[in-house]
Amino acid sequence: MKPSPFDYIRAASAEEALDGLAAHGEDARILAGGLSLVPMLNFRLVEPAMVIDISGIGALDYIRLDNGAVEIGAATRQSALERWDGIADRLPLVHAAFPHIGHYQTRSRGTVCGSVAHSDPSSELPLCLAVLGGEAVLRSAAGERRVAASDFQTGMLTTAKRDDEMVAAVRFPVAEPGSGYAFAEMAQRRGDFAIVALAASASGERVRLGVGGVADHPTVRQWDGLAGGALDDALNAFAWELGGYDDVHATARYRRELVRRLGRKVIEEARSCRS
Repeated sequence: MKPSPFDYIRAASAEEALDGLAAHGEDARILAGGLSLVPMLNFRLVEPAMVIDISGIGALDYIRLDNGAVEIGAATRQSALERWDGIADRLPLVHAAFPHIGHYQTRSRGTVCGSVAHSDPSSELPLCLAVLGGEAVLRSAAGERRVAASDFQTGMLTTAKRDDEMVAAVRFPVAEPGSGYAFAEMAQRRGDFAIVALAASASGERVRLGVGGVADHPTVRQWDGLAGGALDDALNAFAWELGGYDDVHATARYRRELVRRLGRKVIEEARSCRS
């Protein structure tokens, strides 16, 4: 299939892109890398009247440290973050997740913000953002606001972004001294959509575990002082709370078991690598 007809703007600045969103609202879509939007256009899952291309806006292509966070602009490719010199030290969880994010070819095209904006429940970057307690920077012609990851991702492919806003940047908090991080994923093949993805952080007695691919958006739980059987009980309760679902890839029962087993694995790994 091919897309329905639409008008196209290759925006020269963020302001031009935001003016286009203000004018067209729900009838407009932002194009950055296109890995999510173009297939949806081709299958006519979305039929916008206007596509606004921001891929050439240099001011939106950046990675910078800002007030304890790594801020990544809307036009920044995933491969740029993957190659960033500071990723292993500043964002070890994201660094651990990158080998599971698509393939080299897709990472060279897809954007970090585009993945977060698309909000696929199996996607690795939104999961990392949720576990780290990051936030999305939303801009419109009227101004800017920041939304915590826990409030931004509201359901399957849905977010708190308004029709006249774009995800101008995302902010990942830098790694805390004395903390450990770990990531694991089960998929049919490396680079496929995750059946279940898990990300963990550990600091002192506190553990945060995020699960993707089971509920309709990444789900995070935090525990303090869990060990041995108490951890197993907490993971079992979490698995049942998530519920899961049956599809051609796995059963709900299998997904729950992955939460229990891989959940323990990533928590133990995060604890073991605390600096």
